[in-house]
Amino acid sequence: MAKVARGDRRTRGGGGDAVARGTRGPRALAALGLATICVASPAAGQRPLPPGATGWRDAGLGAVRGLTVGPIENAALPGRGYGTDAFARGAAEARRLGATWLSITPYGRVFDLAPTGVSLSFEAPHAQNRAAIACAVRMAHAAGLRVMMVPHLWVETGAWRGELDPGDDAAWARWARGYRAFVLAWAAVARETEVDLFSVGVELRTWVTTTRAPSFVDVIHAVRDVYPGPLTYAANWDDVADTVILGELDVIGINAFFPLHSENGASFAELVAGGERAAAAAAEVAAAWERPVLFTEFGYTTRRDCAVRPWEWPEHLGAVAVDETAQAEAYYALLRPLLDAPWFAGFFAWRVVADPDDVTQEAEWGFSPRGKQAELVLRDAYRAHWAADGARPLGAALHRPASTRIGGF
Repeated sequence: MAKVARGDRRTRGGGGDAVARGTRGPRALAALGLATICVASPAAGQRPLPPGATGWRDAGLGAVRGLTVGPIENAALPGRGYGTDAFARGAAEARRLGATWLSITPYGRVFDLAPTGVSLSFEAPHAQNRAAIACAVRMAHAAGLRVMMVPHLWVETGAWRGELDPGDDAAWARWARGYRAFVLAWAAVARETEVDLFSVGVELRTWVTTTRAPSFVDVIHAVRDVYPGPLTYAANWDDVADTVILGELDVIGINAFFPLHSENGASFAELVAGGERAAAAAAEVAAAWERPVLFTEFGYTTRRDCAVRPWEWPEHLGAVAVDETAQAEAYYALLRPLLDAPWFAGFFAWRVVADPDDVTQEAEWGFSPRGKQAELVLRDAYRAHWAADGARPLGAALHRPASTRIGGF
C-alpha cells in the first residue's frame, strides 16, 4: 500500500487503450481486442486449484485468515525486521490470535513513474533481504502459518505504482523485462522456501487494464515456469473489474480499500450497507472470471470516519481524531457480509510491524489493529467458520456469537 491518496483516479498511462467501464470478465478481453492474445486460462495441468469460483473451498484449503507483516527494512531497523527473533515473536503472536496465514512483502525500488527496471536492493543489499525473507518464511511455517509472498514496488517519489508509464513501446518492453527479472528473483525464493501462495504484482493499473496487458501475461507464464504453487495478483479495489489478466490466475486478489460510505458521520448500519455493496462487487468479479476472490489487503486507520477514504494515510490530512471504535466498526462492516460467500477465499489485514514490541514505526492513528478494538474484531473473524472452510461441523452454530456492534462473527 502506498502512502498516497488513491482509489478514485482514472488516469491511464503508457499509450495503452483502457477497457470500457463496466465490461467484466472475458468480455473485457474482447473489448480491448485481446481475446486471441491473452490466454483465457492456463492449461488445466498448471492450475493448482479445482476450477470455478469455489475452487479454493473445493481444494479443502480452509479460509485464509491472514495478517500482513512488515517491514523488510533490516538495515534501518536492525533486529526488528523479517527473519529476526522479533519476527518470530510476532508470528507466534499472530498464531495465538487465530491467524492461519501471513503475508510477507519483499520490496523493489523504482525511482519515478517512468522506470526502466526495478532495483532489487531495498534499504539493504538484495542478498541480505533475500536471506531475511527466506528465514521469515521458514519461521512462519515453523509457527504453523502458511505464507503468501507479495513482491511489491516502492516508488521513490511517493507516487502510486498504478500510474506507471514507461513511455513508448520500446520503453514498455524494457520495463516488462526489468519487472520480470524482479518477480522471478522472488519466485525462486518462493519455490525454495515452499511459499503457499505467490502474488505476481500489486496495483499495476496502467499495465493490466489496457492493451499493454499481454506483456504482463508473459510475466505470469514465466513465474509458472519457476514457482509451482497457486498465483494471485493484487488489483486495486476500484480497477479489479477492468483488469484483463485475471483468467491467468488461480485466485483473484483485491486490495480491498473499499469506501463504505461517501460522507463523514456514517452510522454503523450505513457502514454495514457499504460492506454489503463491496461484497456484491467482489461477487461479480468472481462470477465473471470463475475464480475465487481473496482480499490480499484490507484495512482502516485508527481515526474518525476512516471508512470514507480508507486508502488515505492521516499524515497528509492535518489534525486527526484518533478513534478505535471507528476502525473496529469498519473491520466488521467489510468482513461480516462475506462470511457465507463460497467464492470468498479469505483476507489479509493490513498491517502490523514485524516486532510486536516496536511502537516507533506507526503513529497512534495508523493501520495496525494490534492492541486496539479492531484486534477483537479480527480475533472473532479468525475464529469464525467461513464458507471457504467447507461444511460447518455439527454443533458449530451453537458456538457462533450473536452479532454485536464490535466483533461477534
